[in-house]
Amino acid sequence: LAATCLLMTADVSTERAITCDDSFNVQRLSCENGVISVQAALYGRADSQTCSEGRPPQQLTNTKCSQQGTVDVLRKRCDGKRVCELNTNVVRTSDPCFGIYKYLETNYTCFPAIHLVICEHSLAHLYCDQGQVIIVYGADYGRRDQTTCSYKRPASQIRNAECSNPTSKVAESCNGKNSCIIKASNSVFGDPCVGTYKYLEVAYTCQC
Repeated sequence: LAATCLLMTADVSTERAITCDDSFNVQRLSCENGVISVQAALYGRADSQTCSEGRPPQQLTNTKCSQQGTVDVLRKRCDGKRVCELNTNVVRTSDPCFGIYKYLETNYTCFPAIHLVICEHSLAHLYCDQGQVIIVYGADYGRRDQTTCSYKRPASQIRNAECSNPTSKVAESCNGKNSCIIKASNSVFGDPCVGTYKYLEVAYTCQC
């Protein structure tokens, strides 16, 4: 972690994902280095070209169509993670422009951070070099896929991959400290999905 003081000034890459609206279509945000930081998100239509193939012209006419609160949904689900996948039906809570074919467009950066995954009942050890302190960027206790922390677990315990529970408890316990230990357990974070084997995902940086 010797170079972590420089993380805050490192260049961040800007990415964009566009997914045409279909309840079966998946939008995938990913960072090879660092973690996701959602900058902007649109569910609706801002031009007549995007996701227009095979669509009748009347479904493309309204180019000032956007649903309120979309960016908040994306930030809650994806910030602080290395990979985030969701269907467009997650943001389709209402119809901002009836009869118009819509899409989900997300702009995000890959924020330099240390990323940890801790299986349930294990201890998370966050630490920085001497003279630095922890700043937690994001934490989530639950299960977002069927492969993480799955070794020799019964299928019934890893089936639910829609269990997301963003938490501020890691930040409350660890921010400003040089090192911090916190247990990935229901006793600390509550149980967001009973019967599912969970894990804690944490993204943090070290500041001087």
